Amino acid sequence: MMHGFIPQKRYFPYLTWTEIQSMSDKENVVIIQPVGAIEQHGPHLPIVVDSAIGMGVLGKALEKLEDCIPAYSLPCLYYGKSNEHWHFPGTITLSAQTLLLVLIEIADSLYRSGFRKLILMNSHGGQPQVMEIAARDIHQKYGDFLVFPLFTWRVPNIAHELLTEKELEYGIHAGDAETSIMLSLLPEQVKMEKAVTEYPQGMPEDSLLSMEGQLPFAWLTSELTQSGVMGDATAATKEKGDRLLESVADGWVRVIKDIYKFRQPNVNQV
Repeated sequence: MMHGFIPQKRYFPYLTWTEIQSMSDKENVVIIQPVGAIEQHGPHLPIVVDSAIGMGVLGKALEKLEDCIPAYSLPCLYYGKSNEHWHFPGTITLSAQTLLLVLIEIADSLYRSGFRKLILMNSHGGQPQVMEIAARDIHQKYGDFLVFPLFTWRVPNIAHELLTEKELEYGIHAGDAETSIMLSLLPEQVKMEKAVTEYPQGMPEDSLLSMEGQLPFAWLTSELTQSGVMGDATAATKEKGDRLLESVADGWVRVIKDIYKFRQPNVNQV
């Protein structure tokens, strides 16, 4: 079961080289590189959370996607840039430089095989900037290679209907949303008896600055939380997780279809 949550027919490594060579309309085939992390997620969640959520969402989306849309998942990159969590045992981190080179060299290989559309599907909040740099550099290197640096949770979804305002703003790690989705995907790996509520401590009051957003400051997880949790994990339920998973997956179906139809804007070709 190397494909895990991904439908077998959508798992890129199960293809043969001859199937890839003879693939029709290859320039519009959507290749998806899930990028996760192996990092602490509090006392109640396993360190695989980001990778598991990315693969779970993508698997559900690819199940829903019409057969006429050619899209394939690469194996997940389980290791990411997680140095903000490195004070907590079990966290494994790559440098930004290493992750960037890995993404670029994966893109080189895909380009040689004839593919021209690549999604960098990132599920870890500590590395979207690396995805964006990789995407720009790849597109600059290959002008006809269209690269999309996307964050798993940024597609349209119903999180605002299920989470409190405080959770939406501060529940960014191992809180209600992530715990709920893990109860849906891997319930046997969730230790709800150890779930805690802890929001970031010492945050600046009456300030334009925030952890994330338009005016962020740099931070390490150990500066803001003792448990490794930022959010209310005790509020999580499987029912909430099921609804979130379906909603985020539906958003990804829309995005994959948009990317399949996408043509790069170019003033020189207007």
